[in-house]
Order: sequence, then structure tokens, then C-alpha cells
Amino acid sequence: MIKINEAKKAIKLIAVKDNSKNKLIKDKPGQITLISEDKTVYLVLKKDEETFIEQISTGMKSVISNFDFDIDIEIDSFETICKGTKKEAIIKTIFETISFETHKGLSINKTEKEVNYNLVFSGDYINLISELKIVCEQINYARDLQDTPPNIGTSEYYAEKLVNDAKGIKGLKVTVLGKKEAAKLNMGLFLGVNAGSAHEPRIVVMEYCGDSSKPKTGLVGKGICFDSGGYNLKPSNYMEGMKFDMSGAAVVLSATMALAKANAKANIVAVGMFTDNKIGQNATLPDSVIESMNGKKVLIYDTDAEGRLVLADGISYVVKEKKVDMIIDASTLTGTVLFALGHNATGAFSHSDELIKELIKASEKSGERFWRLPIFKEHLKQVKKDAAPLADLTNACKVRYEDCSYAAAFLNEFAENKPFLHLDIAGTADKENKGQGVLVKTLFEMFK
Repeated sequence: MIKINEAKKAIKLIAVKDNSKNKLIKDKPGQITLISEDKTVYLVLKKDEETFIEQISTGMKSVISNFDFDIDIEIDSFETICKGTKKEAIIKTIFETISFETHKGLSINKTEKEVNYNLVFSGDYINLISELKIVCEQINYARDLQDTPPNIGTSEYYAEKLVNDAKGIKGLKVTVLGKKEAAKLNMGLFLGVNAGSAHEPRIVVMEYCGDSSKPKTGLVGKGICFDSGGYNLKPSNYMEGMKFDMSGAAVVLSATMALAKANAKANIVAVGMFTDNKIGQNATLPDSVIESMNGKKVLIYDTDAEGRLVLADGISYVVKEKKVDMIIDASTLTGTVLFALGHNATGAFSHSDELIKELIKASEKSGERFWRLPIFKEHLKQVKKDAAPLADLTNACKVRYEDCSYAAAFLNEFAENKPFLHLDIAGTADKENKGQGVLVKTLFEMFK
């Protein structure tokens, strides 16, 4: 549990720049040493190839994993050493690290001793702490959604859970659309992905307006509860982790809940497109042609390129039905973004330099990494060429490379010339089979 300025004269954690206080202190940046006689844990911080913030994060992770006693963290000692680093950033890093690393989530092991981490500091940071509590709570909420086993985490389950958990959040309106509503809206692509499933699809729509003068932003999240690949069946070694294919929906909806809880001056419509992608007697076949909500005909070259199909109809929905001014989607979309960026950054695609600038500005505060990747004219030409003469677009091109850019070009066709930002979180959504709640911090920073 995180406490604020409630020192209990427990073991102290202080920052030092070297081992001059005690030669037993490990004199390496980011390393910790417990000196029992001093009732103190020492964390060494010094100029290094790693920033002070990175060293603090590393040190705090070591403290959490190695010690099971209550600790008073004396943040003013960090500020003294970390010249040029704002106390706000230090508090933020320590709070976020503790919240993330101590979250038990869906673990069946609930018998561990609860450790109290007391942040002790001078100055008024009430608003910062209040904001951190909300954002970290929603990051962990998104992680729990991500980690839910796929036999439990169906489209119906997520819709019911989100509706119940959103109750009582002031200013947040939640609507759920089912199969009938999707059919009335002519969401052929979304229903095409769902066709082989035993579970009915669900579209969870969250609307929050804290300031009607702000441009209305549509956040669209891919919510594939499990992705088998459909008739383009994935190899067995690719099936592991496919429960995380709903991460995009988890993070955009969690971020919207955070904005509402914080009474942010934002104007948001968030949409989670929940279904799974399975094989069944009615499942969509490769080479099928399906009409999208916006009327474009799409050639299904690959049933395992299903994410861009549900997102396309989700984008059309926020544009046509909710009249948004700009769109951001979040999705575990392509393997090729992993080849480009690995697990180190989220791929960002947009023709809007302004949206990219806003993203980078927010990322500087959130600490989450993004890297801009291209949507060239050649990408859209190929998406159209490989669909001819049967359709307007194909959901996957026949060329081997650049699939992440082809996917972005495909999605951009449904934005109706509105500013559009596509965030491919295939490499950052989960790590070591655990959801990371990525993007919640950044989206909150963009719109708070």
C-alpha cells in the first residue's frame, strides 16, 4: 500500500551519490544496500548513461522484490542529488513503479504480507498524488482485463464487466451494442470476423465530455478476445498470448474511465470492438468479399488480418454516428511492427504532424516510447491493387514486407479525411505473458 507523509519510523530509503557514508554501500548507479544498523536502505544515484529517473525506477524495483518490510521513502533526498530533475517527476516515478510492481492482479496467491511504502516529502503535491492514484488504478485495471483467461474473457464477459465497473463514475455514459445493432449499422467487417464464434459480439461505447468546447476525439480499440487466425489458422506456437489481442480495447476504455474519474477537460468517445476470431461452420473464408459500414468492399485475403476489419467498422462508427473530429486507434495489430521496434516502442502512424506532436509531447510526461513509421502513397496503392477487380481494398497485401504500414493505410481509408493516428501496440501490450496497461498514461496526458 502506498501512503503519503505518514512516517512510522520504519526502515528508511534514502538516495546517496556515493558510498562516502558507509563503504558497505554498493557504489553503482541504481543499486540498493540495506544497512541494518542504520535502519536504512541506500540507493545510489549518480550521473551515468542511465538517467536519474531510470536509476530510480531500477532501484525501486529492487527494493520491492528484495524486501518485505515497511519503508519510509525520503523523496527530498532524491531531489538533492538529482539536479535538473523535478521533484514531481521523482514522485511520479516512485509512485508508478510501486503501483505497477506490487499489483497482485489475478494471481491466486493472496497470502503475501502487505508492505507499506510511505512517500515522505516536503511541498504541496496533493493534485499530483490524486491524479497518480486514478491513473495507476486504471493501468492496473487494464492489466487485469488483459490477463483474464480467454475461456472467461469473452465479448459478453467484458461488456458486462465494463458496464458494472463504470457505474458511479460521474459524467461517463456507457452503451453496449450487440449483433442486431451491428447488423443495423451495416458493420459487415465486424460481423464477418465474429461469424465463426460461439459468442455474440459486443461494442462497448464510453462517452465522456468534460468540456464541450474541446474537439471530440474517437478512441477505437481492437477487442479480439482470442485470435486463432480463423481459416488462416495460426501455427500452434503462435497461439500463446492470443488472449492479449483485446489489449487495444482494454487500454482505450481504461484511459477514458481515468479521464472521467479525474474530471478532465476532455471530450471523448471510446469504442471497444469485442469479438473473437475462430473457426466455425459459418466462419468467413479467405477470398470472401465483405461490405464495410462505410460502403467500401473489402477482399478478405487473410482471415488472420482480422484486427483491421473490426477497427475499420469501429472507426466508421465514431465518424458517422458520433461525429468525432479526430480518431486514434490502439491495437495489437501486426507482427511486422515487432520486427521494426521489438518490445521497446509502440509504432505510431499518421499523416497528421500535429497529432504526432501531441503524442510525443504526452509521451515525454508518461515515459512511454513511440516511434513514427510511414504511411506512403505506395502502401495505399498496393492495398487497392491487390483487391482489384473484386473489391475496393484488401485486408492484407500479397507482398511479404511492410504489413504494419499496409494495415495503417487500410485503416486510414475509413477516417473520412479526419486527423487519424494509428498506434500498433503488438510489441508493447504485454510482456512475459502479463498485460502492461500500455497507453493509459499517454492517452491520459494527451487529453487531461
